[in-house]
Amino acid sequence: MTSTYLPDKRAGRDAGPPPPAVRRDRGRARRRMLNWLTATGFQLPALVLFMGFVLLPMLFALYAAFFRWGGFGMPSDYVGGENFTRLFQDDVFLGDLWRCLVLVMLSLVIQLPFALAMAVLLNQRMRGRAVYRMLFFAPYVLSEAITGILFGMIFAPDDGFADQVLGRIGLDGLGGEWFADPSTVMATLFLVMTWKYFGFHMMLYLAGLQAVPRELTEAALIDGAGPWQRFRNVTLPLLAPTLRISVFLSVIGAIQLFDLVWVTTAGGPDHHSETMAVTMFQYGFKRYQVGYASAISVVMFAISLVFALAYQRFVLRRDLAGATTTMRGDGK
Repeated sequence: MTSTYLPDKRAGRDAGPPPPAVRRDRGRARRRMLNWLTATGFQLPALVLFMGFVLLPMLFALYAAFFRWGGFGMPSDYVGGENFTRLFQDDVFLGDLWRCLVLVMLSLVIQLPFALAMAVLLNQRMRGRAVYRMLFFAPYVLSEAITGILFGMIFAPDDGFADQVLGRIGLDGLGGEWFADPSTVMATLFLVMTWKYFGFHMMLYLAGLQAVPRELTEAALIDGAGPWQRFRNVTLPLLAPTLRISVFLSVIGAIQLFDLVWVTTAGGPDHHSETMAVTMFQYGFKRYQVGYASAISVVMFAISLVFALAYQRFVLRRDLAGATTTMRGDGK
């Protein structure tokens, strides 16, 4: 039981110094208050920035999506759900959804396995592997604008670097319009995306591979397991949490893809490389239909949110539970 310190009112002053238990309670209260003030002071600038530049614009975009608004003044022409109805009757936006799905599937089937293969290769003992890692990761460091301009020159029709190389080796028939041909623009764009982003996923996989205990692979080797058996039965299961995070980042990135597409093709030719973000930009900043563009942004956010929640619930559930257990210090 904690003792209570009472002053001696008859003497008009304290009867003496407070007991040790009272001093300890006061010290704990002061420390808690100091910790709370310190944490609040550090978090307040970030919270203000988040409110001003993320949360409030999101809420305003949701509000503007129910108006026919050109972006000047405050929205006043209320149209209800007309923008959303128009959205799902728009062939361009429906095409955006289809192209987003195509990019996601190509990323999961080609880009990520290629990044994993390169990570496994560069995780081996080989001369100059640090240089190779740097070279493969370097494209991710470049900005999307620089990447778009670079590949715009490489795949320029007729006199571009790609056509010149194909002509030198006798394959000039494979050259063409690249970004200007509706039949090749998505394949060319995906090639650029893979060059730009596979290094990031490769480094994620390398970090995961280096966390795999060598004792397990050596034990499997002693038991007579071949390289493929060791990878499939030992390395891949231990790398699964990293793979799940990589898939999540790849899908979210494909849904929100904008800058690389805008710099290389601006959505052309004839909307054949357009994404949801490019369509939103076109309507919002080129055609001044900000209410309709806001509806597109709301749908993009809803798709990302539903995917993130479903992925967390059904795919990342065990990873998050393991992280929580580790933080709590539970060995159970």
